[in-house]
Amino acid sequence: MRGSCLPSGYSVHHSDRSDPTRSSARHRRANHGDPTRAQRIVTPRIALLGNPNTGKSTLFNRLCGMRTKTANFPGSTVAHQVGRCITKTGQEFDLIDLPGIYSLLLELPESRLCSECLEGRIGDGRPDGALVVLDANNLTRNLQFAASALRRGLPTVIAINMADLAERRGLVIDEHAASEVLGVPVIATSARTGQGMDRLLDALTKTALQSRVPKPPQPYPATEPGSTTSALWAAETFSQIAAHPARTDSAEMTIHDRLDAAFTHPLLGILCFAFMMALLFASIYWLAQFPMDAVDSIFAWVGSAVAAAIPAGTLQDLLVNGIVGGVSATVVFLPQIVLLFFLLALLEDSGYLARAAFAVDRTMRRFGLPGQAFMPLLSSHACALPGIMATRLIPDQRDRLATIFIAPFMSCSARVPVYALLTGILFAGRPLAAGMAFTACYLLGALAGLATAALLRKTILRGPTAPMMLELPDYRLPSVPAAFKIAVDRGLIFLKNAGSVILAIAIVMWWLSAYPKSPSSAECASLEARAVEVQVADPEAAEALRAQASRIDEREQQAGSFAGQLGGLFEPAFAPIGLDRQLTVAVLTSFLAREVFTTTVFVLTGAGHDADGEDSGTLERVRTATRDGGLPLFTLPTSASLLVFFVLAMQCLPTLVVVARETGSWKWAVMQFVYMTAVAYGAAFLTYRLMT
Repeated sequence: MRGSCLPSGYSVHHSDRSDPTRSSARHRRANHGDPTRAQRIVTPRIALLGNPNTGKSTLFNRLCGMRTKTANFPGSTVAHQVGRCITKTGQEFDLIDLPGIYSLLLELPESRLCSECLEGRIGDGRPDGALVVLDANNLTRNLQFAASALRRGLPTVIAINMADLAERRGLVIDEHAASEVLGVPVIATSARTGQGMDRLLDALTKTALQSRVPKPPQPYPATEPGSTTSALWAAETFSQIAAHPARTDSAEMTIHDRLDAAFTHPLLGILCFAFMMALLFASIYWLAQFPMDAVDSIFAWVGSAVAAAIPAGTLQDLLVNGIVGGVSATVVFLPQIVLLFFLLALLEDSGYLARAAFAVDRTMRRFGLPGQAFMPLLSSHACALPGIMATRLIPDQRDRLATIFIAPFMSCSARVPVYALLTGILFAGRPLAAGMAFTACYLLGALAGLATAALLRKTILRGPTAPMMLELPDYRLPSVPAAFKIAVDRGLIFLKNAGSVILAIAIVMWWLSAYPKSPSSAECASLEARAVEVQVADPEAAEALRAQASRIDEREQQAGSFAGQLGGLFEPAFAPIGLDRQLTVAVLTSFLAREVFTTTVFVLTGAGHDADGEDSGTLERVRTATRDGGLPLFTLPTSASLLVFFVLAMQCLPTLVVVARETGSWKWAVMQFVYMTAVAYGAAFLTYRLMT
């Protein structure tokens, strides 16, 4: 493969002279609010563009590593990643990972955002350059998009990605010829292996940072991708830059065809998907057990150290049972969340999840959902908020409303700690069975969503559904570093939540459960007196009496606290599904954030140090918590009932706010909350009655 070079006729212009809009924007950035900033160097910004499934985000992760953040342009709800690239010479620039699109002129939020970003109508003016990523295995079609991007006149570098896969098929890109024809530097890369990364950074430095604008020998086609003119230009360009004609490995294609036939089959494809998810969740239980035990042990050690360092009293109770214990009850599930997103990222990068989308498409249409609903619903398994906002891609208003209404039924990452706790109680010591139950939770939520969609489309949202159009990416070996980056990002988001919302709720719940203080009862006083009497004759019996008195006093203090009074007020409403006052309060507080359910249970049950003074694991203390009468807090019927309730209930205030904003009315949000709560309560009631 030949080394890259700058094409002949490539012109150099100063950025402030080449574009007045960009010049003024950069001037405003340098001077706004601080006159001394005029002399500071502004970090250049490069927009990262490409079609979906070109490996654009993998390339972004390869170039930026962990130096990334999620952001939104002002006035836009479409999220994008911004990363800092550092060359070997120490030069820095920001890379803006824009959404994958097929055209800059489509009437879609992502297309409008990309177009407005390139034109400088949002953000801090026009970017200093553009990096356009093309798929070497679909180069003819991708070249049409490249021409559309190049017509914007920004200093541009083209990365022809997945070059390693193309070479195995006999296609070698002539970088020198491609640079001459397109008028910009062209680098053959492989984001998965790191091929071409140094040369790509060097080209970006020489081009975007020195404001080298495209100057091709022939004008780019004036039409958008998909037109005859654009297709002919792309075909001719491809013939000039392909050093060798591509050859197809018939044996490899036969295997791929057979896999496609299985994975996209209406019945077999769904069975494969269910098997894959069951295997995934069973793996999560088995693999996450060791790091979860480690996290649990760390928090137990911290709690013991704090208890030993601070005298007994209010401050010790707040730190040990409120902060350390409360946060640990949720953070202990971090390994499962990280593993979940790591394995899902591997499946997506391999090309399998796109096949799974085709397998479920026919089923979705039978329930009145459009094909475009699959990606928003799939996104909702991470979090319902981006999934609901992604429904803007659905053109039909009725289809969009139906998708928004059922998106919260998809099991999000906030439910994972609750699922892990309750399935662990139901199937203790049986990771395979727990994994199957975990899968059943996801399937139950999806089935409830489909049934709800069918009901809506036959009543208040009548109308036809659109077929699904989705590009199937090539099968490829997934990138472990890219999957690791995604998993770490999701883990950091979870930890950020633990350090803010969960910490705040843990402190509030500790205060509500600790006050007001009430004097010890006569029963406790009697036990303490008996302990004094037998202290000399039988020290062990005396210690047992004091422990019994302590437990009784703790339950009485909890019952008389603000949290206990709140739980007692609402307990009659939740008693039919097996909840006592402690679990009632935990369910009510989890409306703010589902994952704080475990934290609230920990704080309310006073699951701090054991009676013998030893600090057991967080999960074990929660699982062995008792009710006022001494019965287990989590019986099997109660655990199953709670599991079903959390699968189906709308326990997320931020989601309701986003639904109201996206639909333009609180009517849909209120109707959604009432409907999902009624369904969850009814299903939990039936589950509890069947198991008692």
